[in-house]
Amino acid sequence: MRNVVSVATQSVAGLSVARLSLAGALAVLIGSSAASAEAPSAGAQWPSYGGNAWFQRYSPSDQINKTTISGLDVVWKRPTVDPSITAKFPDLQASNYNRGTPIMVDGVLYVADALGIVEAFDGKTGKTLWVQKPTPFSMKEAAGQGTRGVAFWAAGTDRRIISQRGNFMYATHADSGEPVAEFGDQGKVFVRWPTSDPINYRTSSGPIIANDVIIIGGVGGSVDGGGTGDLGSHKEAVPENIRGYDVRTGHLLWTFHIIPDEGQPGHETWGKDSWRIVGDMGAWAPLSADEAMGLVYVPLTAPTLSYFGGHRPGDNTWSSSLVALDTRTGKLAWGKQLVHHDLWDYDVASPPVLADVKVKGALVKAVIQVNKTGNVFVFDRKTGAPVWPIEERPVPKSTVPGEAASPTQPFSVQFPPIDEQGITDADLADFTPAIKAEARDLVSHYVTGPIYTPPSLIDIGAGKLGTLEAPGVWGAGNWNSGAFDPETGVFYAVSRNLPDVFGLYKTGSDATIEYAVTNPRDILTGAGFKPGLPSPVYLKSGLPVLKPPYGRVSAYDIGAGKRLWTAPNGDDPKVRDNPALKGVKLPPLLGNTGRGAPLVTRSLLFLADASDAVSGGNGVHDQAKLRAYDKASGDVVWQHDLPAGATGAPMTFMADGRQYIIVPVGAAGHTDGWVAFALK
Repeated sequence: MRNVVSVATQSVAGLSVARLSLAGALAVLIGSSAASAEAPSAGAQWPSYGGNAWFQRYSPSDQINKTTISGLDVVWKRPTVDPSITAKFPDLQASNYNRGTPIMVDGVLYVADALGIVEAFDGKTGKTLWVQKPTPFSMKEAAGQGTRGVAFWAAGTDRRIISQRGNFMYATHADSGEPVAEFGDQGKVFVRWPTSDPINYRTSSGPIIANDVIIIGGVGGSVDGGGTGDLGSHKEAVPENIRGYDVRTGHLLWTFHIIPDEGQPGHETWGKDSWRIVGDMGAWAPLSADEAMGLVYVPLTAPTLSYFGGHRPGDNTWSSSLVALDTRTGKLAWGKQLVHHDLWDYDVASPPVLADVKVKGALVKAVIQVNKTGNVFVFDRKTGAPVWPIEERPVPKSTVPGEAASPTQPFSVQFPPIDEQGITDADLADFTPAIKAEARDLVSHYVTGPIYTPPSLIDIGAGKLGTLEAPGVWGAGNWNSGAFDPETGVFYAVSRNLPDVFGLYKTGSDATIEYAVTNPRDILTGAGFKPGLPSPVYLKSGLPVLKPPYGRVSAYDIGAGKRLWTAPNGDDPKVRDNPALKGVKLPPLLGNTGRGAPLVTRSLLFLADASDAVSGGNGVHDQAKLRAYDKASGDVVWQHDLPAGATGAPMTFMADGRQYIIVPVGAAGHTDGWVAFALK
């Protein structure tokens, strides 16, 4: 079911970005590209972890600019778990993955720490003001994991911080850290799915509040407990339905079922009654909202174990889609599927960025959506109609028995992708002739081709180890991609360029899915076949198989419908210091495969070398830097060392006439915490 440019005059608009031709698309010509001033401005504060509810990651503050930035330096640091907690629980192991981007209201920073406990600290000094008081405060209560953000809500003197942690959502008084007694059960609400199966709820991004409704997504697991939607060998799982709660009482107001029920449009896209057993597909990435329009924008992910879909023929609405929901009722306003019958875990993993732009002299209320494929889609945020053309293009067929890949996939016509798509010989590492020859030999053992080349079977005897595909499973775009400058109408996208191997093997009798993906390293080292994640391969020297840059930051004029520039998104010291490249002249920046998030101000674009803070993870674990870029050219104008790579998005605010920039950092075996910069 793929409607062409459908306008949402009814409760449900077009079910997908459908087989859309250039002639049928909403072709528009550019006039002025400047935006209107209708976006909720963060001003001197930072009241949402995306800067504002539109998730623009923008601040009009410009005390730190090209002229003054030479005086920018570190003014305070703090750990990701307050010493009062670590003193009480000395054996507590906090995650090194410091996701939390603080929000700032009235000079106070609020953030979920590495345990998921909310902390409040002085924005000027970093000193603790209070630590959330869980009930009861026990080792079990403290052993959690943080999220990317918390939400602030106020009505008169009632000021609350809403956070999520494990199976619970909490409401905390913003002035004291005490639980809000009238919210749920003494300040917390049990949000695990209503199922008897032992599946815990968890989230990585946190809630959003719009029109007095708390809206949450989540990350679930398979029914057999064998892993989340990316892992395991059982296709049965629980759908991660989107839910809205009353911000005052914590009562559940509505539930949006991400897999259409019987009788609902899109239900027929789940063949073989697969809608009964397939799950996951929730929104682990951040949400955005237009309160005036009464809509929340939800980026949905792939189905359970998405690398094989023989049991779920059809497009699989609403997997890998962007949907707009009524904030008060949860009813679908419109939805667009950005990947049909997903076989690559190509989630819509980036926050929808809302923007008002001028197109041919007319104001367009838009939503900009990047996904893991690297496509830049722009829709009218009220109707879902494409602002710039989208077309369905033929893609390769699957060779896996029982699999029926979608014959076409949607592509953005107007904008170049934010990073490389597909793999050709020209993409392989070529620092030296010997390195190029090794890269060619390595790649010869894999199926390669354009983007959407499906996963393939591993055949050890034939020397075939699956499909090497770019983008990889973490995508070109992820939770970190996207910032918008409302004064210039320019969207900044951060990407990564690291392919992954999608190799399938036939599972055994204890599995309920016929084929599962495995890690090629396990096979090559003799560990055998076992469920895993698609993973990158490297040359014997440890160099990536593709040439740099390994990540980019790109600027797009949304109103003009063009890319302005693209530049490396930082550096990779591991590659630069590799002995195989001794004597090779390298570019100033190689790009970074971590998930660095942008911060844009009136004067500059900020981006840090990123670390995903896991053993063997991607990005920079040390030698990391925070950089400032010229917004018009992408040139680096300033840089400063960080104690570790960035693990969350930077933010900025003004306090007592001074501008601060906060960067969350962390890495396995390295210092983690928050680092504050200001002019000295």
